[in-house]
Amino acid sequence: MDSVTQAVLGAGIQGALLGRVQGRRALIYGAALATVPDLDVLMRYPDPVSLMTYHRGFSHSVFVLTGLAVFLAWLIRKYWPQAPYSGRRLFLTLWLVLVTHPVLDAFTVYGTQLFWPLALIPESWAAVFIIDPVYTVPLLLAVLFAIGFGMTLTARRLLAAALVFSTAYLGFGLAGRIAAEDRVREAMQAQGIAPSELRAVPMPFNTLVWRVIAKTPDGHYYESVSSLFDRDPPEWLRQPLNLDVARALADVPLHQRLRWFTDDWLRYDVIGNALVVTDLRMGMAGHYTFRFKMAERAADGSWQAVTPSSWPTERGGWAELKLVLGRILHAQPPLPLAQWSELSTR
Repeated sequence: MDSVTQAVLGAGIQGALLGRVQGRRALIYGAALATVPDLDVLMRYPDPVSLMTYHRGFSHSVFVLTGLAVFLAWLIRKYWPQAPYSGRRLFLTLWLVLVTHPVLDAFTVYGTQLFWPLALIPESWAAVFIIDPVYTVPLLLAVLFAIGFGMTLTARRLLAAALVFSTAYLGFGLAGRIAAEDRVREAMQAQGIAPSELRAVPMPFNTLVWRVIAKTPDGHYYESVSSLFDRDPPEWLRQPLNLDVARALADVPLHQRLRWFTDDWLRYDVIGNALVVTDLRMGMAGHYTFRFKMAERAADGSWQAVTPSSWPTERGGWAELKLVLGRILHAQPPLPLAQWSELSTR
């Protein structure tokens, strides 16, 4: 999630648990501690694929953060033994502030290595968009109230209520994702389409309209859109994965890492003399967020792997966002699914 959301979540947790003793300082401590897992952004990587796949790594591990919470609790009790709260309450507060950061990140689609150093596919529960005002605003208002009026009983209760609401909203998002996947799967099966893999991703800033991507055994995928309020079948667009092109990257370690990180939700395109790999999980049809040039075609027609570089992408703007928000309640006309703008050439 975005940094503001992580900060107000940490502030809300520490304010609710230790605000009676620490006062407004609890909000500052919680907000600062909640940003610690994202300090990995200060690390430098030689290419954008490494940057993408190593972010949300060791610093987001529940094992690492639990160890850090133990150390911080010991350190605080050592130098401030007179603090009027128990070591257990202190540890619980620090642990929740730290661990809820990567857990919240895992509720987005990006991919979070919650169990590093175990080589499990990163957690990507795709229940909320990376910025969701319905999740963030209640927490932010409760924190602002506590800043303005102090850590009174009312303020602490407001913080607790905002935390309960935000947690319930994550559950609502998960339920919405499952419902969207079921609707699209049933609609496809009614048309004789049997997807081999299918997953839903929330559209920007809401959990009511969903983008659903589905792979088929013949090497294609479908881009689909489904809203919680739909009464008509979802719209979809069939596109090729171009898996034959992927053979040129079969022995490239960064390509293997990208496949692992994205759970193999990748598309391949030959654009001029460049082999471009696209992460299908993030963005919208025709407006994907992460695209990488990973090979170049030599004079003899063979492919040569290169240090990955970001490929220019159009992420859409206000016009596309208005269509998405309008699609929440109205399926007709359906949300346009942009045709892939760059034709593959061989």
